[in-house]
Amino acid sequence: MTLESKPSPRTAQKSLQHRTIAAAVAESLRERILDGEFKAGFPLRQDALAAEFGVSRIPVREALMQLEAEGLVKILPHRGAIVSELSTEEVQELFALRMLLEPRLLEASARQLTPGDYEQLNRILQEYSAELRANHVRRWGELNTQFHMLLYRHAEQPRTLAIVANLLQECDRHTRLQLSLTDGMKRAETEHAALVRLCEVGQVADACALLRTHIEDVGKSLRTYIETHQRVDAGR
Repeated sequence: MTLESKPSPRTAQKSLQHRTIAAAVAESLRERILDGEFKAGFPLRQDALAAEFGVSRIPVREALMQLEAEGLVKILPHRGAIVSELSTEEVQELFALRMLLEPRLLEASARQLTPGDYEQLNRILQEYSAELRANHVRRWGELNTQFHMLLYRHAEQPRTLAIVANLLQECDRHTRLQLSLTDGMKRAETEHAALVRLCEVGQVADACALLRTHIEDVGKSLRTYIETHQRVDAGR
């Protein structure tokens, strides 16, 4: 690149500002989608969002593209962006991938977990229990992701870890809704604690088997939840 073709400091600063604003807009929209404020099919109009946030359309467009990459938004030709909806087929695929990848990560990581890791895992479990009693839906998904990713942190498989992080993100808002209306939260609390105990005493094979069953059962429950609500919606 020649000196003449390099961006000016002003242009570079403007680009950075757009990226920073886009990240803030994406975070706000992400939480509203995950909390259920913006439901599946809800239109996300760039003009309206730009006016709401007091920004130009450029960072809003970048934010929507980021959320599309996370699976939370779909950008459709001639229709713009809408909040995406998981089908039962998509849930089947997502949880099949989790069942394939996460036990492998746990098997590679479990024996490398340190006393500090276990202290942090137990701290997450304590907070999870407190948020369960307080019915703070927003924190459930965040703590669930933190818990799983901490268990796998020593696997030394960064690409697989990145894929799993994205899978957890894609399922988050539907899982929050499903867990809040069933006994899934209490069951998740019990099974998470059991996973930690099994890893801590070196029963890694048993921990991996429990993890696989845990993921499979959550996927089945989520598919049942979606099918039930689809039937209800169709009957209206």
